[in-house]
Amino acid sequence: MNTVNVALIGQGFMGRSHSNAWGQVAKFFKPPLKPIMHTVFGQPEENPRVFADNWGWKNASTDWESLVRSPDIGLVDVVTPTYMHAPVAMAAVKAGKHCACEKPVDATLQGAREMAEAAKAAGVKTFVWYNYRRVPAVGLAHRLVRDGALGQIRHVRATYLQDWAGESTPLMWRFTKELCGSGAHGDLNAHIVDMTRFVTGQEITEVVGAVAETFIKRRKLLRGVAAGQITAGLQSSDEEGDVTVDDTLLFLARFSGGAVASFEAARQATGNQNRNTFEINGTKGALKFDFERMNELEFYDATRPRAVQGWTTIMCTHGGDHPYVANWWPDAHIIGYEHGFTNQAFDVLKVIAGEEPTLPIPDFADAYQTQRVLEAAMISAEERHAVKIADVK
Repeated sequence: MNTVNVALIGQGFMGRSHSNAWGQVAKFFKPPLKPIMHTVFGQPEENPRVFADNWGWKNASTDWESLVRSPDIGLVDVVTPTYMHAPVAMAAVKAGKHCACEKPVDATLQGAREMAEAAKAAGVKTFVWYNYRRVPAVGLAHRLVRDGALGQIRHVRATYLQDWAGESTPLMWRFTKELCGSGAHGDLNAHIVDMTRFVTGQEITEVVGAVAETFIKRRKLLRGVAAGQITAGLQSSDEEGDVTVDDTLLFLARFSGGAVASFEAARQATGNQNRNTFEINGTKGALKFDFERMNELEFYDATRPRAVQGWTTIMCTHGGDHPYVANWWPDAHIIGYEHGFTNQAFDVLKVIAGEEPTLPIPDFADAYQTQRVLEAAMISAEERHAVKIADVK
């Protein structure tokens, strides 16, 4: 089997998720290329050698600039905090490397645009880890809409609600604008904007209005290094600092096919651990998805006789009918969060080898379109007026 050497730039929560995916993709799938977990980069205080030994990377480095230029590396995978996405990705594509990057692709719209332009000029393959596209239920929703099961789409509703960012959470990088660009908006709305674009096959053309709020305006400063989860291992000092991003952002929008939409992202929505949802209503039917029940898709077929119309719960675990599932377990032996990353790793390898992905996969240019929507919503929230996406470049 042909191989590709992978360099992972970053550790933390996403470093664990990606390491797991690269380590198991060739065990469950038959990709045209086998990924070799060549080198992981981390800051000296993160002790990348320990991370490498635990997750199966052959080498460890504290010099990402040399690593992404190394002739030994074929694919650079970027999982750093957002402010470092563009510098690493730009260096990688300019060195002729294929590049995968976590979302949002950059903390700024300008950075996202420059990444897309650099990738196009270099002629390399790029990928963005909008991993929820790789959930079988979401893939089925995409195919149902593509095949006309919903008819003309009229309404789109999407939420991404979490509750981890309470008063006791210290001032980590996710609460600082220069490091992440925005708060819940860029972290969570990014996913549901991409996911609804993917499922509907349409583009958002206008943000009609938006509201943002920061409920906790000051937090204890961070002391220590995170152990791998979003907040695990975080310790607070006695000093405080300002929060410079949103805790929540809600916006209304229009899609290119005429549908109206609402989006809501929040990190303090009590009782919601990872509630990533959408509901899509059309003239022939409707769909509902909730990631906290990620193996299920709700479908309403309005073309059936009225007497028997009703919501149907589809268990999306049948290998013959649902994307990716044949590589995992028998019917109703459900999959979890980590499987979406492995499914995406499989499609990344297929595209690098010149094959079509199982489902459409976002590259830097695609992710730039999502970034334009995020930027429009921030402008709308700050300036309190509608913003056309065509005016956001």
